Amino acid sequence: MSGNDDPKPEAADSEWPLWEVFVRSRAGLDHKHCGSLHAPDPALALQLARDVYTRRQEGISIWVVRSDQIVASDPGDRASNFDPAADKVYRHPTFYKLPAAVDHL
Repeated sequence: MSGNDDPKPEAADSEWPLWEVFVRSRAGLDHKHCGSLHAPDPALALQLARDVYTRRQEGISIWVVRSDQIVASDPGDRASNFDPAADKVYRHPTFYKLPAAVDHL
């Protein structure tokens, strides 16, 4: 075995970027994450997402976002990000009496 038996490092550079796919269903109001795919550009990412994730015509809108462009909070920061909301009771109207006409809330 020679020292050059390692996989070629340029193979990682030639891989297409990873895209996250979000689809809005016909009945839904929000886009839901349904998977990922590799594509060289946004137009092809949309086309591949349509072909892969909406084959049964269940969607009316597709978003594709490059994975390296997504910024997420750290689960370790949960306390500082979400605990302060617990002391704001006015955000959740649990002490209001709702009329029967608005039972869907």
